[in-house]
Amino acid sequence: MAKLFLGLDSSTQSLSAVIIDYDRRKVVYGKSLNFDRVLPQYGTQNGVLPHPDPLVKHSSPLLWAEALDLLFAEMKKDGVALGEILAISGSGHQHGSVYLNARAAGTLAKLDPQKTLVENLGGIFSRPTSPIWMDSSTAVECAEIRKKLGGIKATAEITGSDTFERFTGPQIRKFYKTEPEAYTQTASIALVSSFMASLLAGKIAPIDHGDGAGMNLMDIRRKVWHPDALAATAPDLKQKLPPLAESWKVVGAVSPYFVKKFGLNPEAETLVWSGDNPCSVVGLGLIREGMVAISLGTSDTYFGSMKKCQTDAHGEGHVFGSPTGDYMTLICFKNGSLAREKIRDAYGIKDWKKFGEALATTPPGNNGGILLPWFESEIVPRLNRPGIHRFDLDEKDAAANCRAIVEAQMMSMRLHSQWMKVAPDRIFATGGASQDLSILQVMADVMNCHVERIEISKSAALGAALRAAHGWFVQAGERPKWEKVVAGFTDPVPNSEIRPDPKAAKVYDQLIEKYARCEREALPPPAKT
Repeated sequence: MAKLFLGLDSSTQSLSAVIIDYDRRKVVYGKSLNFDRVLPQYGTQNGVLPHPDPLVKHSSPLLWAEALDLLFAEMKKDGVALGEILAISGSGHQHGSVYLNARAAGTLAKLDPQKTLVENLGGIFSRPTSPIWMDSSTAVECAEIRKKLGGIKATAEITGSDTFERFTGPQIRKFYKTEPEAYTQTASIALVSSFMASLLAGKIAPIDHGDGAGMNLMDIRRKVWHPDALAATAPDLKQKLPPLAESWKVVGAVSPYFVKKFGLNPEAETLVWSGDNPCSVVGLGLIREGMVAISLGTSDTYFGSMKKCQTDAHGEGHVFGSPTGDYMTLICFKNGSLAREKIRDAYGIKDWKKFGEALATTPPGNNGGILLPWFESEIVPRLNRPGIHRFDLDEKDAAANCRAIVEAQMMSMRLHSQWMKVAPDRIFATGGASQDLSILQVMADVMNCHVERIEISKSAALGAALRAAHGWFVQAGERPKWEKVVAGFTDPVPNSEIRPDPKAAKVYDQLIEKYARCEREALPPPAKT
């Protein structure tokens, strides 16, 4: 009998399923439902409810629940062997929160398969909508919590990250301040991930260490709720939070609702869900220290793995728990592909092939030319106002500027990941620009590390399925090595390895010092904390 494991991913805009056949090392099924398209009655735009305040970004937890019903109905219709699935886990977009009243636990335990999930869940929410990761309306609350915890460095040291507007703690604080009666009526606060796990298990599910770290509430080293962070956020908060759990924790057997309604295996185990970033770390195969993924997308993102917890004193990077039990790091650079496009278009370069050809005509190090390509406000380094800065770089030289933007982006990643105290020894490149070999060569040279391409379309859902497999084996009394769990599922593109040029690597070892000086010169003085 095949060992089938199901991974689900509740993202901002869609709900996806990936089923793996563990023994055959194959993804045997995949399906996504776009919220706007299949559930237009909720009125979302790209999964988000319209709001007069552009800083407020909420969605409906009932939307996610109804999508879960629809997805299982689709899998049943598609002939998926739901009765053979051994375990299920999932991924939820990080930081979003769901507010449940005292009726929720009893309702979850008695879900009626003759009704829809939406019909079952009526009256269990103390707050009808859920703030999600895109919400940036909590600047005041971030400042209040940060001040109580002792500033940026102390907050990051305690919780793994500085307070960020999208993080759950500041969102809870705003809810407590603006709707105190509704906060009082809240018996349990879930994340998107733990809410969806609760639906599957028919009970209030724990929050795993990976997603719990994205709340500004968890002690990042001890992996327990931090009393000072709780006190800085809202009263009686610990009683409203579920327990924290390891990523391989089994919540229980799947709810009879899904067994009777869709034919799911009654012995299928429901594991805790995690956030999309921790799940993606496993889905990309980053299962040991020194392994890094660089996603070259609209924003460029640097994912890393580390054994010993290090935090960023500047509060720019994030530390979450990894599903492996270690730590993962995440750094997001806002000026990614759109900045590369700005340079390409500014010089009338028609396509990325021509861009790469122009870059290749220039020497590594660009004769000392430096570009700071902050076409938009930047996350890392923190910069509220856009600004383009050139140092020893001719603005009229198209080829030099093509090289300069790529070198700047890679040197910024190298510079702003040094706080991790882990040099990468293997880099997986993903995202649209990872197709460009000239960009990957600069990446390899600047990082002085081998680079390989990886192409995984649903890394969060795949990571959730791999977590389900790992947890099932742990529950069975085995100790599966993560290398074995991910083998065959997260392999890089064959023959895609790019090796660093030793001469170029030496050039960048020197140039990065100049880049750091230029950055310091261009940035405004740091704000006092």
